[in-house]
Amino acid sequence: MIDAVAGLLDAQGPGHSRQRPGDAQSRGEHRSVAQPSVAQPAVERPSVKAPDGEQVGGEQAGSGYLPESTASNQQQAAAGPQAARPLRALVIGYGSPIRGDDAIGPLVADRLAAQLAADPALGDGVEVQARHILTAEIVDDLVRAERVVFIDAAADLTPGEVRCCRLAPDTATLSTMAHFHDPRELLAWCAALYQRSPQAWLVSAGGADWGYASYSLSSTAQGAVEPMIAEILVLISPSP
Repeated sequence: MIDAVAGLLDAQGPGHSRQRPGDAQSRGEHRSVAQPSVAQPAVERPSVKAPDGEQVGGEQAGSGYLPESTASNQQQAAAGPQAARPLRALVIGYGSPIRGDDAIGPLVADRLAAQLAADPALGDGVEVQARHILTAEIVDDLVRAERVVFIDAAADLTPGEVRCCRLAPDTATLSTMAHFHDPRELLAWCAALYQRSPQAWLVSAGGADWGYASYSLSSTAQGAVEPMIAEILVLISPSP
């Protein structure tokens, strides 16, 4: 994929910008599924109480990321992304775990992964990822999916408000920087590199507190967790 990216940028000419300003929230990269070649120590996440009293996060968070599907995909990685197992849906929750309500993306992803693991019929063909930021390698996952749902916090919404919007590739944002702040850029790279991109949506919730707090949501953001999951389940449910 690296050679293809370099070729696309060279074709765009020397005037193409390869850098953009960093995210104001200073997000750091995280992928919830450990790479097979490097032993990753377990990291305990503080628990966050959802409105119904169940935990969002905690030491089990991130442990139900469909490991069978993930292992299969890793074994086929040498054959290229299009040869890996196709996905009915890919769900990516992203946000900074230390910036209060910005953690709602990965926390909702954790909660959703646990629900899908408990319902094999619904979880079959679905992969869930929790990340600090969106990075270029996600493109190799996008090309395998029929549908993708991004989950994030939003500063432009009323705190606790949930919004679902359809996304389309945005070719005006193409760059080689490692931090992608807009899912539409990843969709554009997918279309440019593989001549296809999945159907895509962004499910976001308004945050109330962006202060430093490790995996801790405000009560307002906690109230958006269940509605976000309900919206995502509709989007990823098998077509009748």
